[in-house]
Amino acid sequence: MTDPDLIDKKLARIDTCIRELRALARPEEIARDVREQRFVEHTLQIAIQAALDVASHIVSDERLGEPRTNRELFALLGRGGILTGDLENRLSAMAGFRNILVHGYEVVDVEILRDVVEHRLDDLLAFVAEIRRRLDAG
Repeated sequence: MTDPDLIDKKLARIDTCIRELRALARPEEIARDVREQRFVEHTLQIAIQAALDVASHIVSDERLGEPRTNRELFALLGRGGILTGDLENRLSAMAGFRNILVHGYEVVDVEILRDVVEHRLDDLLAFVAEIRRRLDAG
């Protein structure tokens, strides 16, 4: 059984992170200011991790499959009809980006980081909206 209070808490965390990024981030400074870069990296990491936590919870509770990777969580939500359109692909890319931030697989490209802040935050908000819609309907 999906715990709506837990899910709502995680979704609120995503909303808060996005609001903070929009209010406080200075994307044009990321390449020149290590504090700015770290703020953006860390806040994105928190938001993406919260989305992964929500996805994992729902995939498990709904018995949608056994994901081998974080990216696959969103694919399972798509196949389960929980995510619509190409949102699952955009969120899978976010999960991959989170892995770079967390595990340091490669140097973070500050232009990609800037692009995420300037153009991809709505993907996380779309995820929040779809999950909330599902909870309200359930």
